[in-house]
Amino acid sequence: MKKILIISPHFPPSNLAAVHRSRLFAQHLPAFGWQPVILTVHEEYYEEALDHNLAKLLPEELSIEKVSAFKVSRPRLIGDIGLRAFFQLYKRAKKIIREQKIDFLYIPIPSFYVALLGRWLHNSTGVRYGIDYIDPWVHNFPGSNKFFSRHWFSTRLSGLLEPIAIRKASLITGVAEGYYKGVQERNLHLAGECLFGAMPYGGEKRDHEKVKELGLHPYLFVQRPGKLQLVYAGAMLPKAYEPLEKILQAIASMPAMFENLEIHFIGTGKTPDDPEGYNIKPLAEKYGLWQKVIFEYPKRIPYLDVLVHLNMSQGVLILGSTEMHYTPSKVFQGILSGKPLLAVLHKDSTALQVIESTGAGICYPIDPDHLDKLVEGFNKTYASYISWIESFQPASVKMEVFEQYSAFSITNTLAKLLDRAYA
Repeated sequence: MKKILIISPHFPPSNLAAVHRSRLFAQHLPAFGWQPVILTVHEEYYEEALDHNLAKLLPEELSIEKVSAFKVSRPRLIGDIGLRAFFQLYKRAKKIIREQKIDFLYIPIPSFYVALLGRWLHNSTGVRYGIDYIDPWVHNFPGSNKFFSRHWFSTRLSGLLEPIAIRKASLITGVAEGYYKGVQERNLHLAGECLFGAMPYGGEKRDHEKVKELGLHPYLFVQRPGKLQLVYAGAMLPKAYEPLEKILQAIASMPAMFENLEIHFIGTGKTPDDPEGYNIKPLAEKYGLWQKVIFEYPKRIPYLDVLVHLNMSQGVLILGSTEMHYTPSKVFQGILSGKPLLAVLHKDSTALQVIESTGAGICYPIDPDHLDKLVEGFNKTYASYISWIESFQPASVKMEVFEQYSAFSITNTLAKLLDRAYA
């Protein structure tokens, strides 16, 4: 069996969404001839709240090595875990590669800075390496054009560092093709030298079964007779706020249509651990919907707790962005919860294709060039959703179609790419 070293600075019990990428790959890779070794940072150096139940989802036989990191200074100058543990990760990775005869090195990003370890370790050990884009690295955020702002500096730094990191890569993957499309366009020399492949986050049925085993219960809100309670769980992307505001305008324009609706936003705060860091509340208050239709719980809650609240809800709200590459992993959680999905996604999003092909929900396709149409379009979509859920049965979802999006199948795709890159 070939060996793969996965450098993932955050790993369970970290509660960050990105850890599931490495966790699920590590769980299923042995079935395809790759034995994973995880290199991570010890959880005592994480800034975020821990979720120890998440660690119970890890395979018992998984090899995990942990390093220390520099602690966060006060005032906070450097928080990125990849920077604080960069040299510790390099030193331990070099040792593991040599002593355990690692065949391939795989680095999911963010943290973006750890991508540089691939180039360094390739130069010092000869190991082939790949980078997995969970998020785009070189990317214009709102505020990137404001000179000497934080986003301005980050955008320019990423433009300098990314070409260095990917120069000798044998494999570049991403959650969707759009996540690494810019890499191909900016680095034409990679054609013929590097493999590329897109793999969405996969759904893991075992995670939902674990919720029942642990006996977890919802605690953020209770079921209310006569109310249609939808859950949106996860962070909000900067370019998702404009579609969200159009949705709120639509709801406010026809209050009678939405009088029985409740949308509960979970973990959408400004920072993961601030229970008062509201992002949705100001918009909801602007349209008179706060605590009537719109509810927000800003602090991120543990992953398995999210699944509990999805299971209690009557439906799942999926909100995308005006960027086509954004493929929300919460789509797979929603489908596996057995709840009907109401989705507002970019018209070219792969997630929209997943929902429509499985029959798991009703979708409104966002056209960024005609965003104003979303106000009227959402009302019509919601009316269709209300009519559709009256006859919805979880058994009607085409799970045989969804199987290609399972974590097991997604990992199979990765393993085939690894085989080719290694050969």
